[in-house]
Amino acid sequence: MKVIGVDLGEKRTGIAVSDNLEMMAHPLKTIRHDKVSTLIEEILQIIKEHNIERIIIGKPINMDGTEGARVSKTIDFAGKLAEETDIEIELVDERLTTVTAHNILNESGVRGSKNRKNIIDTLSAVIILQQYLDKKI
Repeated sequence: MKVIGVDLGEKRTGIAVSDNLEMMAHPLKTIRHDKVSTLIEEILQIIKEHNIERIIIGKPINMDGTEGARVSKTIDFAGKLAEETDIEIELVDERLTTVTAHNILNESGVRGSKNRKNIIDTLSAVIILQQYLDKKI
């Protein structure tokens, strides 16, 4: 079974996909979007192309464990996506994934804001998905 990980953003959303054994998360793409409907269309296309059976969406919980406005937007998005597909959608805590992604890029020597901006969302999606997959083992 294949799973996708989603790092939802206002204008860019990172997407990662698992292997068939659900052991490894791989970067897929960053979707640039202005409307939720555009993003949902792209995700539905990815679901078809990759035979996805589960969607994992990062839930941006505050460091103190509280839920802010971004969590509400994420829940709303998940609801709209659920209306378009019968695939199981799960929200998972994404605290520190962006920080981890930045640290990985620093250690890899990726410099320049343009280079980082192009891959940070996808790398965050990989981290969200890999953490989910690791908990299943």
